[in-house]
Order: sequence, then C-alpha cells, then structure tokens
Amino acid sequence: MAFFFEVVLGGLLAGVLYSLVALGFVLIFKASGVFNFAQGAMVLFAALTLVRLTEWLPFWAAFAVSCLVMIALAWVIERVVLRHLVNQEGIILFMATLGIAFFLEGFGQTIWGSDIYTLDLGIPKEPSFILESIFDGGLLVDKLDVFAAVVASALVLGLALFFQKTKVGLALRAVADDHQAAQSIGVPLDYIWLIVWSAAGIVALVAGMVWGAKLGVQFSIALVALKALPVLILGGFTSVPGAIIGGLLIGMGEKLSEVYFGPIVGGGIENWFAYMLVLVVLLFRPQGLFGDRVIERV
Repeated sequence: MAFFFEVVLGGLLAGVLYSLVALGFVLIFKASGVFNFAQGAMVLFAALTLVRLTEWLPFWAAFAVSCLVMIALAWVIERVVLRHLVNQEGIILFMATLGIAFFLEGFGQTIWGSDIYTLDLGIPKEPSFILESIFDGGLLVDKLDVFAAVVASALVLGLALFFQKTKVGLALRAVADDHQAAQSIGVPLDYIWLIVWSAAGIVALVAGMVWGAKLGVQFSIALVALKALPVLILGGFTSVPGAIIGGLLIGMGEKLSEVYFGPIVGGGIENWFAYMLVLVVLLFRPQGLFGDRVIERV
C-alpha cells in the first residue's frame, strides 16, 4: 500500500509541473480566445534570462529583473504585434503567436547563448521521506516537486481571485467573449492584453525556474508546451483551477499506468497516456472537464 501511495504522490507532484506551463496558456486564451503557441518559448526565454542574470546578481534580484524583462516583453508584443491585429480572425492571432515563438527562441539564443545552464534554487536535490509514522519507511518525495506544488497553489489562488474579484478580471472575460462588444462598452483592449501577457510572462518565469532547476536550462524546455497541451485540453482552455486539476489527473495517471501496466505491454505508456486520455475526453466533453460550454444561437 505504501508503494501505491508513493506512486500516486509522485504522479501528483509531476502533474503540478505540467500545470505551471498550462496556466500560461489559460491566461492568454481567456483574454483573446486564441491558443498561444509561444508559451513554451516564453518559458524558455524567461528561464534563460533568470539563469544568466544570476551570474551577476543575487537570485532574488535576478528574479525581480527577470519579471521586469517579461513585462517589457509583453509591452513590446502588444505594441508591435497585437495592437495591429485587433478584431482579426482567431487563426490570424494564432499564427502571430507562432511567429512570436520562433522569434523568442532565436532572440534568446542570440542574447544568452545556446549552452545548457544549471539553475540552483537553493533546494536540496536529495529526496526525502515523509509520513514515516504512518507508512513503514515513509513515502519518498522530491523536494523540488514539493516546492513546485506550493508555488503552483499560490499562483492558482492568486489568479482565481484576480479573475473573479477584480474589475480587470471581469473586463478580461468580456474581451475573451467578444472583442468588439468589449470595446463598445469602453474596455481598453490594448491595456487588457498588456496585463494578461505580463501575467503569462511571470507565470512562464516561474515555470521556467522550476523546469530549469529540474532539467537544466536548455532549449528543449520549450517543448514542455507539448506536454502541457493535454493538461490544457483536459482541464479546459478557460479554467485556471482546471489547469491544475488536469495536471494532477494526468500526472497521477501517467505514473500509475507506467508502473502497473507498463511491464505488461513493454513500457512506454507514460509517453502517450495523456494524449489518449484527452482523446477520450474530447469525444464526450470537447470543452474539457472545467471549460465553459459553448452555446451557439442560430
């Protein structure tokens, strides 16, 4: 029984890492109704900025400067790209984010280099045992994963309160429903997009910080967006809590299926489990478990 709970806990903590990336997708989608293909590149760019700045600055100073860099990046994206695409079709905005993704990867490599960098968060890398009084020998956990879980919980709570309790959050949801209608009642679209891209940039920085500490800051980090996509689909493109719950379900499902069914089929279930799960979900609930139902009037 202890082994089962250890696998479940490991899966839940791994799912939190996916959710950190998925949160950035949710933020952009709630503001524009467009899938932000550049989110993975933003995670990479933020991690590169942070790790290179720590070579000259204390960690928390480097983190603060990195936040400012991501906010400045959001301002540039809004000014140069998004402002000229107001009220355009969703596919046009999607292609714009695709271009932003390739630009950020190349720009980041030009400024910071393409080596693999080690990011030290000051968290011991040795695993620890918890609940030793309940389970014989305790449950083995990764301290970095626990740190990620705490950070993700704080982000979700803050973002949920932001969307539900503030006027900016209400305006953001109005923009997501209809750009033109939101503008007609005085909602400043450029201001809302600047805020949401800034928030997504800071979320990308946090995700890059955790993934960079776990895997090393390298260009393959940009590919974690592909791992976060099933989380996004499962939880729902418009749900902040759904991004976390979707990540937990997928992380736990991957670990359990790999441990208990992997030996039967020769392994590798962990690589495709998430995509098969969301395929089943899409057949019955295309908007995801927590996404808003789309009602079309004819």
